[in-house]
Amino acid sequence: MMKRILEAALANRIGVLIGAALLMLLGAQVTREMSVDVFPDLTAPTVTIMTEAHGLGAGEVEQLVTFPIETGMNGAPSVRRIRSASAAGISIVWVEFDWNTDVYRARQLVNERMTAIRAALPPGIDDPTMTPISSIMGEVMLVALEGDSLSLAELRALADWEIRPQLMSLVGVANVAVLGGEVQQLQVEVNPLLLQHFGLALRSVEEAVAAAQGASGGGVINDFGNSYSVRSVGRIRTPQDLEQALIPGTSLRVRDVARVNWSGGDPIGSGSYNGKEAVILTVSKQPEVNTLELTRRLDQALVDLALTLPENAHLRTDVFRQSDFIEVSVDNLKRTLAEGAFFVMIVLLIFLMNWRTTLISLLAIPISLVASILVLQVLGYDMNTMSLGGMAIAIGALVDDAIIDVENVYRRLRKNMSLPESDRLPSLQVVREASMEIRSSILVATLIIMVSFVPLFFLDGMEGRLLKPLGIAFLTSVMASLFVALTLTPVLCSYLLPSTRAMHKATHETRLERVLSRWYRLTLQHLLRKTVGVVALAAALLGCAIFGFFQLGQTFLPPFNEGSLVISLVGPPGMSLDESVKAGLQAEQLLLTLPEVDVVTRRTGRAELDEHAQGINSSELDVPFTLEHPAMREKFFTQVRSVLAQIPGVNVTLGQPIAHRIDHMLSGTRANIAVKIYGDELPVLQALARKAVTALEGVEGLADVTAEPMMEVPEVRITPRPELLAAYGLTRNDLGHFVETAIGGEEVGEVYIGSQRRASIVVRLAPEYRSTIEAIKSLNVSLPSGGFVPLSLIADVESKSTSHTIARENVRRKAVIAVNLDGLDLGNAVSLIRSRLDDALDLPPGYRVELGGQYESA
Repeated sequence: MMKRILEAALANRIGVLIGAALLMLLGAQVTREMSVDVFPDLTAPTVTIMTEAHGLGAGEVEQLVTFPIETGMNGAPSVRRIRSASAAGISIVWVEFDWNTDVYRARQLVNERMTAIRAALPPGIDDPTMTPISSIMGEVMLVALEGDSLSLAELRALADWEIRPQLMSLVGVANVAVLGGEVQQLQVEVNPLLLQHFGLALRSVEEAVAAAQGASGGGVINDFGNSYSVRSVGRIRTPQDLEQALIPGTSLRVRDVARVNWSGGDPIGSGSYNGKEAVILTVSKQPEVNTLELTRRLDQALVDLALTLPENAHLRTDVFRQSDFIEVSVDNLKRTLAEGAFFVMIVLLIFLMNWRTTLISLLAIPISLVASILVLQVLGYDMNTMSLGGMAIAIGALVDDAIIDVENVYRRLRKNMSLPESDRLPSLQVVREASMEIRSSILVATLIIMVSFVPLFFLDGMEGRLLKPLGIAFLTSVMASLFVALTLTPVLCSYLLPSTRAMHKATHETRLERVLSRWYRLTLQHLLRKTVGVVALAAALLGCAIFGFFQLGQTFLPPFNEGSLVISLVGPPGMSLDESVKAGLQAEQLLLTLPEVDVVTRRTGRAELDEHAQGINSSELDVPFTLEHPAMREKFFTQVRSVLAQIPGVNVTLGQPIAHRIDHMLSGTRANIAVKIYGDELPVLQALARKAVTALEGVEGLADVTAEPMMEVPEVRITPRPELLAAYGLTRNDLGHFVETAIGGEEVGEVYIGSQRRASIVVRLAPEYRSTIEAIKSLNVSLPSGGFVPLSLIADVESKSTSHTIARENVRRKAVIAVNLDGLDLGNAVSLIRSRLDDALDLPPGYRVELGGQYESA
């Protein structure tokens, strides 16, 4: 077959050249149009289910909400893992499917089971909802909005109603989560003393506020030859409109028992930029959307938005940009390809001393790469650092086949030229015979190289998705180089080499070839006389190589050099948002003192639309940095850890944006290795987690050893007394509604501001009557028959402790210890951790320890 290919190529030389030219043009066009990303799509098909459960503690959320959802999703087709987090008032369940599952089919499977799940949830629980199709790997940009003289409420309004809708309208954007600032509410702050004075129930104020708004249509009338639509305008526009609302059954107005004003809701997160309060927007992309193209659209949209914002509002996009890492990676690989081609050219010129042979051999590189790009396009792959890496690895092999063919043709032509003119063969015949002579050698050598990469295609999971594009790019490049050596290379040799003037002179070896040949001949003769020693030396080197192989460390991915840090600060559970913000601001100020750092952005707590259950005791800092030399990275990390050690009461974990997101996707933990302890009883899990942290702290090679918070946090628990409730004609629901409205606040409507902004109308007691335990105890609850009864009489109001967050995986509770590596490879680190944990932990029956993270894929 190879002989027929060669014969056909030489018989149709013009056609081969035209085909090669067309291939290059097509490849150039496809290359311009192909998208480039940081990695292949590493997003495992995951569906996130969020459920609001107001008024429930973490344990109740786990029992009443999370467990029914997990049970409903268990056994669904292609589900490989279910993780969850239950915190006060919220349940988040991650349903992870097999890697080859279409994400839209996965969402359909979840949606089909949601009906049965909703029926299993108790009354008063919000319907579970699926979050947008995205993942933590899809976070392409962080944008900070700050203002010199704008309030936090004004910044948040700009982010919610001006910036977010514009960004969400862009093709490819899955979600924009807004964190920080103040979410404005029109609050009706009721005075309970005035309610008692007038003999009114808190529910009467709710009804008055709800009835004060509303619009209705009155149809159409025809008069004076015109058609008039009739409508009643009843929308609330200002606090004064609400103050005038009449309380049903009385002549009193809302203003007589409450004050109405604009106020910020209870915050669940905070953000800052370089130590100044700001609003942070996290932009996530949809699956299979090109990051670079989306980033360009985002940049243009943000430039246009900046022109419409107030002069003292500023958008900062230098916080985190996934495109920066992609561009740096692609530039590095392009430079590698260029350098490889340059050195191949130098070597060819030195050994062959002929620019035409060099040119013929080098042409195999671009043509083979173009063919590889076309194959990737046909198979549906995008360009990324892994496929480009496969091409970079292959560059040395791409010219092997062409060099062998060119060198043999060149040698045979020189030999033919040295013959008497009457004995010389036609040049085309010499080229044909020379190419046929080495075709089997080329084929065998190429197949050996290709076979060594075949195991990549048997990998599953993330490692398969990551490395298969590399293998495809390498194999297609090498296969294309073989085809080029069988077709284009002989054709170019037949045109360029016989006509070269140097061919008539170069009938002998070059000077370098003669020197090397003489040296090789002498060396070979010497070694052949000492066969035993040569075999012994080879065996010794083989033994050393085997020994060294088993001494090498193991890792899934090499350490990245992303030029940015993600620093996690976790305070003790129960830490207030104000205290957490103080710790975060202190960290920002310390980091800004480092000469390598110019920008620091902080995110404390979570955004309303964020699927990650990060408590208000947790902060994440994004810290881009600039180093004089990449080798200084570890020293800089050590310096950062040393600086942040000055902050009391917080655990510090260092990571890098892309690596941090990969770790989180692999194990749900922002660290290289996750030690997971499974069991049923929270106190036992907490005790085992503390022992594990003690065993691993201070171990050389391990860093940032922290346990995810499982401590109990304080809460004000209001427990009804059933006998007294019944005696006063109250139900548990009556008491629960009073507590929810009076203390937490009840949303009873919306007020529109301008053409598109709106805010919630919330009824609750004034702050001075609900801010302390004693104030809550002194509240009076209205009775159905009239009159009031003290809350402390019909319920126990106590300060208790409750679980902060309950994490689960595959329907078991778990405690997680996050471990980063500091100079130790992954394989040895796992062995060391296992050894330490075996000595430190005495696991009760029913408890087990597993290690997760990059270790699972290494």
